[in-house]
Amino acid sequence: MADIAATASPKPSRTAKRLRALLSEPKVIFGGGFILILIILAIFAPYIAPKDPLEQDLMSGTLPPVWLSGSDPGFLLGTDDLGRDVLSRAIFGTRVALTVAFVAAGLAALIGTLLGLFAGWYGGWIDRVISRLVDIWMAFPPVLLSILLVAVFGSGVHSVIAAIVIIDWTRFCRVIRSETQAQAQMDYVTAARTIGFSRAKILFSEILPNVAPVLIALVSLEMGIAVIVEAILSFVGLSVSSDTPTWGGMIAQGRQIIYDGWWVLVVPLIALFATVLAFNQLGDGLRRALDPVMRR
Repeated sequence: MADIAATASPKPSRTAKRLRALLSEPKVIFGGGFILILIILAIFAPYIAPKDPLEQDLMSGTLPPVWLSGSDPGFLLGTDDLGRDVLSRAIFGTRVALTVAFVAAGLAALIGTLLGLFAGWYGGWIDRVISRLVDIWMAFPPVLLSILLVAVFGSGVHSVIAAIVIIDWTRFCRVIRSETQAQAQMDYVTAARTIGFSRAKILFSEILPNVAPVLIALVSLEMGIAVIVEAILSFVGLSVSSDTPTWGGMIAQGRQIIYDGWWVLVVPLIALFATVLAFNQLGDGLRRALDPVMRR
């Protein structure tokens, strides 16, 4: 009877196996948990932030954090030289950082993945044209090219996103092209051809799901890169307007008053470092959890 019950018990689905693998990966738990906290902060920033991030009080300029002498309990992480609450500005800064991270990484992944799939699967002149385009595009220094593009497009979140997408689609294209070429040699592709599947159906219904784990991990890593690029552009004044709190803008402001208010520089630096580290850990954890070769 026990053998019959064991035989009758259903096997866990592929989705359940992947979910179990994700939950057993510490990097996914910690990295994803931190990103989830940031998402909550960004969505509910007006309700979580203790102060208005734009409210100025020159009489309360460069107040230190609460654990230092001369602080004000109303400003947990101190104030900048204009008397604005550093904690509130850091919380509102997550909005710009995550918006750029998710939108820019998503669009870059979409463009790069499609081109990489076509290049790796169809080969021939399509592969040659796309590969040469990628080689030419990657010859430009990415940071300098992003600054040039934003300077041409004008400041704003949309310009920052456009610059990141224009530059970083090549990263996805090269990786997905290589993965597609590797998957094209697998037995399941030969079986699909034997059954009579069209080339387009094999590409999108058979190959794409098998390169998805690599793609998901790459998207997570790209989000961390997008956060850094946005901070750099904010630092040089080419991102959103100065009225909008951003981590890069806070770093630029804190650098000018480093001797009077070092916390104005340190708080956004910690937020930036922790966010990029979380995205990197999440990407590495996703790759380990979803890649069947690395799970062995």
